[in-house]
Amino acid sequence: MAVADSAAPRPASADGDRPRHIVTRVSPADRVFRGILRGAGLAVLVITASILAFLVLRSVTAFRAVGLGFFTTSSWFISTNQFGIASILPLGILIAIIALLIAVPVGIATGLFISEYAPPGLRRPLIAMIDLMASVPSIIVALFGFFYVMPRILGLEGWLAHHLGFFPPLAFTLENSAGNYATSTFIAGVLVSLLAIPIVTSLSRQVFSQAPQGEREAAYALGSTRWGMIRTVVLPYGRAGVIGASMLALGRALGETIVVSFIITQVFHFNFHVLETGGNSVTAMIANRILEAGPTEISALMAAGMALFVLTIGVNTIAAVIINRSRSGATASAD
Repeated sequence: MAVADSAAPRPASADGDRPRHIVTRVSPADRVFRGILRGAGLAVLVITASILAFLVLRSVTAFRAVGLGFFTTSSWFISTNQFGIASILPLGILIAIIALLIAVPVGIATGLFISEYAPPGLRRPLIAMIDLMASVPSIIVALFGFFYVMPRILGLEGWLAHHLGFFPPLAFTLENSAGNYATSTFIAGVLVSLLAIPIVTSLSRQVFSQAPQGEREAAYALGSTRWGMIRTVVLPYGRAGVIGASMLALGRALGETIVVSFIITQVFHFNFHVLETGGNSVTAMIANRILEAGPTEISALMAAGMALFVLTIGVNTIAAVIINRSRSGATASAD
């Protein structure tokens, strides 16, 4: 009996139940790689802060002349200190909204077709074509729009004004002639959308293709059609990617300069009738006036650029919060 008791296993000590902390040695190459990544991340923050500080410092003269009235004044008379962006900034936002209304649906539909419907033999050429569209310089799109699109889109503008004029932005208050339809905010928005569509398409396609295969097969197993699977699995999973793509496209549209400068006739009063001739944007105004501007006007242009810069950062920050709360954004953060 004593022998049996001595052979019985002893209870494990309390220390044996504690989880072991595994420590791995970091190689020199990993340290260098980690340092490069940290340095790159800090460099982005430093560069962004430096740009903002530069714009703020160069804007001091303008704010001393007009104060906060810079954000509420719709005229641009530098000599009498009556200048502001109360009309210019909304006009630029209006162009960006028109571009997004075209680019987001077209980009999402194209991304879905490439990732879910296109045959494998056609998928690769389509992806290459979208990437090629994203690399087309703005000046090429501007020339294409000025000499080809604008003369041919005037009829569409007239049709919209005649049949949809009950909608206030599409109402036409000027004399109904082809000359009054040209160089409008609508045409500028259509051409800017050509630059935004590849961004939305490329990013949407990538996130749609990453939808979990198990959930796709589960939807089919429950009797779902392909569109039913896309509606219940792919689109909800890709919501974060679509939002991120839309925000990048918005930044591209807000910052577009060459196309807007070629197309619109600059005005300094806000007109929400997008089919009528005349429009403006902060970037186009800076590009057209910076070379002939005096010290005060240069400061005013810098202040306008600062307002656009802060607006873009704010929009991207809101988009990042929305993305992190969505499913695919949280999954990407966990990975």
